[in-house]
Amino acid sequence: FADASRALGTQMKATGEVMAIAPSFEMALLKAVRGAEIGMDTLNRKPDHGDDAPIRERLRRVDDHRLFTVFEALKSGVTVEEIHDITRIDPWFLCKLRKLAAFEASIADGLSEAQYREGKRLGYPDEALRRLSGGGELPEHRDAVYKMVDTCGAEFDAETPYFYSTYDRFCESRAFPRSGKPVIMVLGSGPIRIGQGIEFDYSSVHCVWTLKELGYDVVIVNNNPETVSTDYDTADRLYFEPLYPEDVMHIIAVEKPVGVVVAFGGQTAIKLTKFLDSRGIPILGTSAESIDMAEDRERFDALLERFSIKRAAGRGVLGMNEALEAANELGYPVLLRPSYVIGGQNMVIAHNDEEVRRYMEIILSGKIENPVLVDQYLMGKELEVDVISDGTDVLIPGVMQHIERTGVHSGDSIAVYPPFSIGDKMLQTIVDCSEKLALSLKTRGLINIQYLIYQGELYVIEVNPRASRTVPYISKVTGVPMVDLATRVMVGQPLKALGYGTGLYKRPPYVAVKVPVFSFEKITDANAALSPEMKSTGEVLGLGANMQEALFKGLVSAGYKVEKSGHAGVLISVNRRDQPEIVNIARKLDEMGFRLYATDGTAREISRLGTDVEVVGKLGRDNRVFQLLESGRIDYVILTGSTEPEYIRDFIHLNHRCVQLGIPCLTSL
Repeated sequence: FADASRALGTQMKATGEVMAIAPSFEMALLKAVRGAEIGMDTLNRKPDHGDDAPIRERLRRVDDHRLFTVFEALKSGVTVEEIHDITRIDPWFLCKLRKLAAFEASIADGLSEAQYREGKRLGYPDEALRRLSGGGELPEHRDAVYKMVDTCGAEFDAETPYFYSTYDRFCESRAFPRSGKPVIMVLGSGPIRIGQGIEFDYSSVHCVWTLKELGYDVVIVNNNPETVSTDYDTADRLYFEPLYPEDVMHIIAVEKPVGVVVAFGGQTAIKLTKFLDSRGIPILGTSAESIDMAEDRERFDALLERFSIKRAAGRGVLGMNEALEAANELGYPVLLRPSYVIGGQNMVIAHNDEEVRRYMEIILSGKIENPVLVDQYLMGKELEVDVISDGTDVLIPGVMQHIERTGVHSGDSIAVYPPFSIGDKMLQTIVDCSEKLALSLKTRGLINIQYLIYQGELYVIEVNPRASRTVPYISKVTGVPMVDLATRVMVGQPLKALGYGTGLYKRPPYVAVKVPVFSFEKITDANAALSPEMKSTGEVLGLGANMQEALFKGLVSAGYKVEKSGHAGVLISVNRRDQPEIVNIARKLDEMGFRLYATDGTAREISRLGTDVEVVGKLGRDNRVFQLLESGRIDYVILTGSTEPEYIRDFIHLNHRCVQLGIPCLTSL
């Protein structure tokens, strides 16, 4: 939510959290910062672009950056007493932060062995120590040792294999009795946030259970206190540590696993694949090479070409001029997105050069390492497929169809299983393409493929060689234990022998609908318009004998009012691009007995075919719109707007009032 206020108050805004355990506050804090996956491994935060406010003024802001602002103030010479007077943060914490600031100042010109050991005790990873001391070679390297968390409060001998790292001499993990079974390490998904939620913990836990049943010792690494994977009795041994390259390698040095599972930890675990592979660590399931092939634009395009599978034209770019060139060559609208991201982060649809410039300025200010992908935007039906493959055969538990058209993130779409408007011939094409892609990527386990149908042709949007957020949904509605099967396949069992057949799994005698849940009542100034960037924070499932019943149950469960009041009104305001499409929707609403209200341009388009509509004027300039909302005359709002900052402000204001009044506001046709 780039334009939303970062201010913190009595209204909760966080979507998740991390926990860190260490013998000192300093070490625990630095572990938590690098485990939070905010792109930081110390408390030194880059200043915000265009924010030149003095440090004391920034200290008065109560926002999610305050910890880093306090650290910056300490490094610039502001006293503990003055910071305490401004922030009211207890001096004990401020003194601990001052200790970290003093240590960083002491190593600015180089690092001695004693300083290196002190840095490790304070919680700094090697990479940070190298950077802070001028970029030279480190004087030595130390592996972490692990202590067991005392879950019995010192009343009895604790026997729970629940470990955290430190840098003293004795390692309780190395001394812990082992069963002698081969060890497999499962990487969790870290903190819950938009785009990577509890569904990945579901997959990690089911994977652990299956591996234990198959006779392996299972080690799990995760740092999220809310999840089942961090219950100390889920795996044989739990390491409550950040999912950061150095931390993971220290655990591998102790456990010596026969393989590491990255496929169930979402993008967090996938991002570690290349690093682990470069260190010679065996990856179970899909290899680092196959994951890179799916993420690398040119290599993946070559794969699609080999099988004559279509994909929207596109290019990878690294700079502003390249992006503008690519957008004009492909033709607007275009989809812009960075590679290797979670939940469609920083994805937008741009309709002109100005929007491309605005987007690239934001992305380039973050010093990207991977290319930005510029794709032609094709508006059509979107589909999602989860595939299990053993390298020889594939099983497709189900195909989901999204109600929203392309351009809305799959996590924010209403997904229907089985698909409601796809013919048998197209379904067979989808199955064939999915089989070719899964086998050619040498997948052993799960793979998620997103398609779109445009002008009767099938196009691939993207392929994710890992568990997706739809795995729990499809597992529950089909009865196929997807994670269990994928885990068995990873360790070498053939798919054919697992009892669920191959190809497309049989259709059930009911319909299942996944409906997203949003939290815009918490983040009141966020732009709620649906886009390629994911915004939902949860989902519900509706089951019914037909699509209408399942959809009704899903919408009601998600908190929507699905009823017609005595006044029965719909307010409509859409941008020029959507006006041809809204005419038919408006006619159907009119036939259902709804009274229609629309802004000028939209009303003109609707009335051309003789549909009755009342004009209400501009969104931000006519109080009539808010009068209608307040009077209870509006049951639904249909609103698709431009990306102009002035319009977005008006839209956010209107949508916020709709949320407060419980009026569904639909931002995608």
